[in-house]
Amino acid sequence: MSTSTQPTEEQQRKVRMAARALARAGLVTAFGHCSLRLNEREFLVCKGKAMALIGPDDVGSVVAVDQPLPAGVLGEVRMHQAIYRARPDVQGISRFMSPQVMALSAMGLGPAARHGLSAFFYPRAPYWPDTELIRQDELATKVAATLGAAPAVVVSVNGAVTAGDSIEQSVALAWFLEDAARVELAVLAAGRADETVFKSAQQAASRATWSGGILERAWDYLTDGDPEK
Repeated sequence: MSTSTQPTEEQQRKVRMAARALARAGLVTAFGHCSLRLNEREFLVCKGKAMALIGPDDVGSVVAVDQPLPAGVLGEVRMHQAIYRARPDVQGISRFMSPQVMALSAMGLGPAARHGLSAFFYPRAPYWPDTELIRQDELATKVAATLGAAPAVVVSVNGAVTAGDSIEQSVALAWFLEDAARVELAVLAAGRADETVFKSAQQAASRATWSGGILERAWDYLTDGDPEK
């Protein structure tokens, strides 16, 4: 099957804004990518360049979930393919290498749920331990399996991936995960890793809410100053 869907200009704009939002928040440098699902079999991924440098004229690529990557699409976009195949509920994905998540991954850890924003990852963001770049379909499938039904997976020394109900939510979750890692590192430094705030999954789920405009406020904050807003 070849890709045939033509993304709308609004979909292209949203992917560009998401890419720049990740860069503006310091979650990516020269590396990273984000995408939104177009339909059951295809998704739109941002242009393969440093995300802060993606301009209003840059267009992303349409990628099939079960076909070889098109020319010019970064190799680790295979993770997007594998996650979209495994998770019909996922509508947006962000791949990033933020400082605190990277520091925590160097200890072989994903952040635990220790404060409000980290409640979304209760009890702890899963961790993929292989240090290889995810440029093989088999490895991408295993990363997707490690993610499971969670909203994020830490990918060893290679950052993390978040999966959301929209590309906006995947960006917000990336920001949340970085803050979760910041808190986790502070707790570890204080020698209080055995302490926990959330006593049950129900308690964490109650706190991990999107109601009250949480996503809208996060997206507005992260896209403030964007040239296409």
